Amino acid sequence: MIDMDFIINTHENVYVPAEDSYLLAENLEIKRGQSVLEIGTGSGIVAMYASKLTDKVTATDINFDAITLAESNFKENNIDNIELLFGNLFEPVKNRKFDVILFNTPYLPTEEGEVIDDTINYAFDGGLNGRKVIDRFINEVSNYLNDKGIVQMIQSSLSNNDRTLDMFDSRGFVAEIAKSESFFFEEIVLINAYKI
Repeated sequence: MIDMDFIINTHENVYVPAEDSYLLAENLEIKRGQSVLEIGTGSGIVAMYASKLTDKVTATDINFDAITLAESNFKENNIDNIELLFGNLFEPVKNRKFDVILFNTPYLPTEEGEVIDDTINYAFDGGLNGRKVIDRFINEVSNYLNDKGIVQMIQSSLSNNDRTLDMFDSRGFVAEIAKSESFFFEEIVLINAYKI
């Protein structure tokens, strides 16, 4: 585990790091020299943890407020080895591959009336079954991952952990729930998927 004491500024339109953020950040499987992509960096906290393990970190977000906030957090913490790109999922990194791909997914099942009319909605809105973004991510991730690479992602028991494991398995990964934390109405899990 990395013992970090980062200064984290926040913004009203950007997801504030919470238990799920730290469940991912504190359990990274990154070796020195590996290339890392974090999808949906938000405040940049996970990318900052990754930047202490390797020099090759790329972080993206679909929320421009998040990009601006992450950039200021990197400067505040004197971190200069993270490439920051704006865009949805893998769009900013077309034709590139990475050794490690990280994603704290928007995993909450969201009814139409629960959609937040602001950019922070990207951090939460998983669609009706919580899988709107998760399924698309899993369908595309293999194209951006090097052989023997690893995907580390966060989701909730509310968004069907077994389906995620099955989807990875059917796409040539060995996937497992590596860690979990229980809350009142759900279990937040870290899923590690290893590309065979």
